[in-house]
Amino acid sequence: AAARPASPAAGGSVARKAAAAVLVALPLAGLGWYLVTGSPEMPAQPLAERLARLHAGKSGETDQNAAMAAMVPKVEAHLRSNPEDGRGWAVLAPAYMRLERFDDAVKAYRNAIRLLGETGDRVADLGEALTGQAGGTVTPAAKAQFERALVIDREHVSAAYYLGLAAQQAGRPDEARTIWQGLLARAPADAPWAGFVKTALSQLDRGSVAAPGGVPDDVPQALTEDQKAMVRGMLAQLAARLEKDGSDVDGWLRLIRSHMVMRETDKARAALAEARRALADMPDRLVRLEAEAKPYRLDAGVSTAPAASAGPRVAAPAQGTG
Repeated sequence: AAARPASPAAGGSVARKAAAAVLVALPLAGLGWYLVTGSPEMPAQPLAERLARLHAGKSGETDQNAAMAAMVPKVEAHLRSNPEDGRGWAVLAPAYMRLERFDDAVKAYRNAIRLLGETGDRVADLGEALTGQAGGTVTPAAKAQFERALVIDREHVSAAYYLGLAAQQAGRPDEARTIWQGLLARAPADAPWAGFVKTALSQLDRGSVAAPGGVPDDVPQALTEDQKAMVRGMLAQLAARLEKDGSDVDGWLRLIRSHMVMRETDKARAALAEARRALADMPDRLVRLEAEAKPYRLDAGVSTAPAASAGPRVAAPAQGTG
């Protein structure tokens, strides 16, 4: 089947944000949250083209972020006066995503869907926003949106990718492999995103002998400064969520693993200490935390990674070619 171009939002004026990345601990952390977003005035770009531009390092993220940040207050002011303007919400939602304002993005996508109706892109975008809101975890609510997107558009690439990621995070690597192999089987020969999926599969296959979560040792060096900033933003989102709900042992483990992937051992050690305090009255969760964090040898001050991580592994795509 041919690659599905992103549907234009509200008249075709918005370039949809595609998040197609992974993190080992922040599912879509480890190698970062790979984003390609055009400004709201740009014509919509197909997912494949945006991924190709990202891998080629042509996203111009810093300049676009500055322009996006300057535009957002104007659209917000317009929507305060015109809250039923679906096109305005559709313009604002990807800008919020670009700026990592995930709570606002969820609200904006919900409003766009309510006012403009469902499309595969809008529903999948809502799933991406919910994933970002959860610090990179494909939550049940996000998974439901990706499943709905595939009902609307059975060829939706990013929705299928995220369902594979959800399976990976849930400890079902065989299911993730089946989904991602299916994407490749349906991809046209020249699909630019095929290389990304192949890399995810290869990391999945090497997961048992790779660094934490199956991420290569040179992950930080493979990232641009903008991509590193994206990863740190995702980590900050997760840390803020854990500050509100410290009972989430999975979240603590993701935070610790992500810092280890980024070779931020001191931050991983600090996160482990915070997790111990938060889980002190929850012995079952504390036992799991200690067991899964032990291979990192953080108590001994050793920054070496474990040979095999105890939790679900998430493929970490490098900037490879298809």
